[in-house]
Amino acid sequence: MLSRITLTLRIAGAAALAGALLSLGPPAQAAVPDTIPLKITNNSGRGEALYVYNLGTQLTTGRQGWADANGTFHAWPAGGNPPTPAPDASIAGPAAGQSATIRMPKFSGRVYFSYGQKLDFRLTTGGLVQPAVQNPTDPNRNILFNWSEYTLNDSGLWLNSTQVDMFSAPYAVGVQRADGTTVSTGHLKAGGYTGFFNALRGQPGGWANLVQTRSDGTVLRALAPLYGVETGALPANVMDDYVNRVWQKYATTTLTVTPFADQPATKYYGRVSGGVMNFTNGSGAVVTSFQKPDAASIFGCHRLLDAPNDAVRGPISRTLCAGFNRSTLLVNPNQPDTTTANFYQDTVTNHYARKIHAQMADGKAYAFAFDDVGQQESLVHDGSPRQAYLTLDPLN
Repeated sequence: MLSRITLTLRIAGAAALAGALLSLGPPAQAAVPDTIPLKITNNSGRGEALYVYNLGTQLTTGRQGWADANGTFHAWPAGGNPPTPAPDASIAGPAAGQSATIRMPKFSGRVYFSYGQKLDFRLTTGGLVQPAVQNPTDPNRNILFNWSEYTLNDSGLWLNSTQVDMFSAPYAVGVQRADGTTVSTGHLKAGGYTGFFNALRGQPGGWANLVQTRSDGTVLRALAPLYGVETGALPANVMDDYVNRVWQKYATTTLTVTPFADQPATKYYGRVSGGVMNFTNGSGAVVTSFQKPDAASIFGCHRLLDAPNDAVRGPISRTLCAGFNRSTLLVNPNQPDTTTANFYQDTVTNHYARKIHAQMADGKAYAFAFDDVGQQESLVHDGSPRQAYLTLDPLN
């Protein structure tokens, strides 16, 4: 297991979350300026100093670096092995109850924020390494922090709130459209922050082990279940019972996957034979196959559920990943199932994702990498953005 994760274009997702998706979109109605304002409002109620970072890849050059408060790009210097300290890219954030505005350049990157202490970033020969708090020796382990992911390009802005890697200090994102209207997502229900942690601690089966606290009792975060499995906090067989039932069902029943909402005629048909789920097209030809996935593959939407950026396997795998995490594969042989009432109803499911969605004011979240299947993601987009918003919410 890597102790830290190298940032290239890991947008979102543990991320690949909205990664490739964030860069897609219709042509902008008007030219998108080189930078747009990001208004940061600190409604956290916390008295510590706030530090903000805007890190990413400059889309015009492909270079990695950071942006200062004015949106000016600074390339990272060469790193080393072992990693060397990165330049201090922090921006002083607004105090509690205050707002401040910085400029966002055309990046594919992340806006980090931390309370009370600056984050420790390092550079390797391959680029920036980021906090990986599943590692007990990571220097950022005891810092309360979080991040949002975004892409700003000539087609507009995509900005999300994400819990793909962890659930921590809450925030919401928003965008002001060209017509002056504003949309936002990511706010928790009243009491949703402590409500989530209380619910996770009350879930049997090892889920409480995902919660990390500081020695002073401060709750810092809950790790995503992929990291729980990788670190042994969550049993590696936590999804086995459900997977076995799915494999048993589709040995005698056909699983129909319609991966593109705008292409209802494109369908693939899955059947389990010899322990392998084979998918055929309308002509009966096998187009891709999947071994029985383990929990790490399901929670990470990778490995045995790898989703390459192609036209067949990737879209089928995305659909399967959503079905396994939401436990909809047994209740509906036609996937993706977009009926939210069917989500997370099995006793074996991604309880981390279930409890996050239950606490969101609009029900939307990026609780696993392909939570955008069926448009359940917490994402705002506009082709001609006037302004973006990052609102830090109370930890209660």
